[in-house]
Amino acid sequence: MFPYKTSIQFDRQSNKPLYLQLANQIIQLIKNQVLASNTKLPGSRTLAEILHVHRKTIVACYEELALQGWVESIPKKGTFVHHNLPVLSQKQLQSNTYKQLKKTAGFDFYTNQHLLSKTFEKQKSFMYLNDGLSDERLTPMVSIGRIYRGISAKKKIIDHLTYGTTYGNDELRSTLVSYLNISRGLNITKENVLITRGSQMGIWLSSQLLLRKDDIVVVGTTNYISADITFITQNASLYRVEVDENGLLTTELEKLCQKKKIKAVYVTSHHHHPTTVTLSAERRIHLLNLSKQYNFAVIEDDYDYDFNYNHAPILPLASHDINGNVVYIGSVCKTVAPVFRIGYLIASKAFVDEASKLRGIVDRQGDALLELTFAEFIRSGDLDRHIRKVLKIYKQRRDLFCKLLKKEFGDMLHFEKPKGGMAVWVKLNMRYSWAMVAEVAKNYHLEIGNWQRYDFAKRQHNSIRIGFATYNEVELYELIYRLKQTMEHIKKISIKITS
Repeated sequence: MFPYKTSIQFDRQSNKPLYLQLANQIIQLIKNQVLASNTKLPGSRTLAEILHVHRKTIVACYEELALQGWVESIPKKGTFVHHNLPVLSQKQLQSNTYKQLKKTAGFDFYTNQHLLSKTFEKQKSFMYLNDGLSDERLTPMVSIGRIYRGISAKKKIIDHLTYGTTYGNDELRSTLVSYLNISRGLNITKENVLITRGSQMGIWLSSQLLLRKDDIVVVGTTNYISADITFITQNASLYRVEVDENGLLTTELEKLCQKKKIKAVYVTSHHHHPTTVTLSAERRIHLLNLSKQYNFAVIEDDYDYDFNYNHAPILPLASHDINGNVVYIGSVCKTVAPVFRIGYLIASKAFVDEASKLRGIVDRQGDALLELTFAEFIRSGDLDRHIRKVLKIYKQRRDLFCKLLKKEFGDMLHFEKPKGGMAVWVKLNMRYSWAMVAEVAKNYHLEIGNWQRYDFAKRQHNSIRIGFATYNEVELYELIYRLKQTMEHIKKISIKITS
């Protein structure tokens, strides 16, 4: 007889019933041909005695196996492994634990060399540079939680627990119409609004509707890498236009339009990603005129509209668009906290209608309760109060960070103090490389991260974005200290190499 006593293991602390634990293990034995077709299983009393369990456990196990088709009961003969089971073709297991970690697929699938992995395991002792994140500790969770609980307790909430519209929750769409018309100078109705799970979904939906193989999309020489990769995965052709202190060089764009058929131009007009510069008023008007003349779409990614320290926010391109050429994308993820995946795509009704159909096949709908919560969060004024609060804090952090950078690094790091946003565009002295900085920094428990993503076009500008908003004053001093140690280490290495 097969050694059931030593092969079957029960976890009596588990919530899973013993009969199911036994059934699953017998199924595994059958799959691995340890128990072949037509093998007779022990009687219920016998197996109960062997395994020291109640007979009813064995009876329930055999009934479950029979229902699943793994065994069959033959009157007056007993219970047998089903006679008609085909042999399961599989790799030989390396041990008898039947717990094999699946690392490779048993089939071919397409991979994309451009896509970046966005998950990594953080170590507590390390500090991690980011390219401009809000401080999650400042998230108004008390207000958000209070609103969420209040909404969830209402009787009519049951109407929102089923499938809803792919456009997003109606209340949030209506609230955003009023909020965006006032705060951003738009002139839209609910028909122009599609709720998304953050800006990235808006960029992806836009690329799907605007671009096909070899269609031309224009971006900056430096650009938000996730947008670049989104367009490339559409097999579109990326054409790059220079970016200077006044943003995208629209005169270059015009020359390109005279030679090529442009389908779309992607811009982060408010604070260009990654350099943080603002697109000038002259170039804004020029870009809109070109979009009308050459019939291309402008994808305007307004990822951090709310954060300006020297002046009021500059109205987006979408506020001046009367020809329906601008697809305006934004979110509350940066403003409140990245975990709240609430974004929006603003465009003509025809474009929004098509985007909503496309959204429905990749994400049937959003989180209606969360969307209702943020509708109330905006209407109540809580969002504006939160923005005013963090704006003061982030301005102080920007000022301190820039002061320390200038004081401690001299000619090793060059930057312009940003007028807004949550990051500084920092250029490293050309004598050194970020590759070396990233390697040495680990000795001081500082993680630079994927610095290559800021030069996807390989222009060798030797610059990266460093976020400041997520660190408090003490953390900023510690960050600068670790970075200074790193740079001093690099200087010593360079001196040894040259001497």
